[in-house]
Amino acid sequence: MVRISAIFISACMVLIAGSIGFVVYLRFGFTGAESALVALGVLTALAVYNAIAARKRDRIETSNQLANLARGSDDLARQLAEFGRRLSTVEVRVETTVDRALATAQPLAAEIEELSALVKQLADSVAAQEVTVSNAMLAAERRAMQTPAMQMPTAPAVHQQHVAPLAAASPVTPQPAPMPAATVPIAPIAPAVAAPPPPPPPPVERKVLAFAGLDRDGIIAAIRRAIDGGGIDLYLQPVVTLPQRKVRYYEALSRLKADNGDLVPAEDFLDYAEAGSLMPSLDHLSVQRCVQVVRRLLLKSRDVGVFCNISSATLTDAGFAKFLEFMEANRAIAPALVFEFTQSAVRAMGPIEHESLAALAERGYRFSIDNLTDLRVDARELNERGFRFVKAPAGLLFNRVGLVSTDIHPADFSDLLGRFGIDLIADHIENESTVVDLLDYDVRFGQGVLFSPPRPVRAEALQGGEPAKETTFAPPRDTPSPIDRAQPTSAPAAPVGNLAQLARAFSRRV
Repeated sequence: MVRISAIFISACMVLIAGSIGFVVYLRFGFTGAESALVALGVLTALAVYNAIAARKRDRIETSNQLANLARGSDDLARQLAEFGRRLSTVEVRVETTVDRALATAQPLAAEIEELSALVKQLADSVAAQEVTVSNAMLAAERRAMQTPAMQMPTAPAVHQQHVAPLAAASPVTPQPAPMPAATVPIAPIAPAVAAPPPPPPPPVERKVLAFAGLDRDGIIAAIRRAIDGGGIDLYLQPVVTLPQRKVRYYEALSRLKADNGDLVPAEDFLDYAEAGSLMPSLDHLSVQRCVQVVRRLLLKSRDVGVFCNISSATLTDAGFAKFLEFMEANRAIAPALVFEFTQSAVRAMGPIEHESLAALAERGYRFSIDNLTDLRVDARELNERGFRFVKAPAGLLFNRVGLVSTDIHPADFSDLLGRFGIDLIADHIENESTVVDLLDYDVRFGQGVLFSPPRPVRAEALQGGEPAKETTFAPPRDTPSPIDRAQPTSAPAAPVGNLAQLARAFSRRV
């Protein structure tokens, strides 16, 4: 549109200049050259005038736009000032509210602490009373079994029809007045003294077929040869999320390859290894292999970790400095490697063990507790020492393995640990109904043969380097190797029968 108007104005100026030159040529007798110069001068004057007028018009428009922009800037500045004032008011209100909430919560926190202390004292008293009652009952049963029952002579029963004539025939004789209760002599009764419980039977050593014919020293020597000669195999068992059943962690388990070719589980030879002071060497070997497995897993996914079982003897061993140097060199994988201790070992830890744990925690490593025999754990203290996981048998959570001695109901155990940043893992899960029951207990992780039994790790997976394309685990019948998975996957799918059983159990609970 602007170009058309400019062309029109230019044409008009040329026409006016030509007309003036033509008039000058005809009217005033100018020559042709003079008339052309006059026309050119008029055209130049018109062009200059048009340019000046256009520039003036542009200046007016620019000044108007600048004025509008200034007014907009003023409005924006006022809005920003208003926003700042409101923000400062909100900050003051938030600070006041937070201070008020803290002032209100402090007395409640103190009362809750006192209440928790009282509840703990009450639980201790109840537990002690239960122990006393159970000991008294056992003592009474023992005395009853040892002492023959005494035959008390009893008078023959008299029929009512014989009693009535007898009472009518015999004269009524006055009965002497009873003595007051205060004057009746009462023979003192000797209190029953509870017999002390019998001493516990000596522990019976477990007979292992692979160690048949070997005495204690021979078994220790066989374990030493297995550690030095590579006769300890590494197995992995997945820890899955519930209820999704996605593999999130693996637990590393040791298996001893006996001379006859049998595989001995760790629980069958650890006692002998502890008796022979072989636990530090066994732990060093297990940790080195776990580090290699973790490195291979992290090449596939950053969301997988490994639980590595070690003994508290390793924390007090003279070679712990070298162990710490090795873990310092592998500090990059610390978030994916979790050291696991038994509950009895954690309770028996002293200052040296706690100092070693603190050194590992400073390097980013986390810890876990397994083999729980009761639910009496101090979550706050565990959190301060770097423990982030607690493994409890499913039967213990359901109170199926005897009386559970704890300060809290097992259904609230997961929430108690969660308030201190500790995850609860239920292990020894063997059937679908257990999974349904665990959902009511807010358990996030599960482990057991229901999801997958322990699988062996092949030798090439422990050699370092890039991960091989073939399967790292010994190939199971229907389950792919967990190390070769690109991402954590779900546990093996349950059979249709188990799914139907799970659905029926869940419907019954609903």
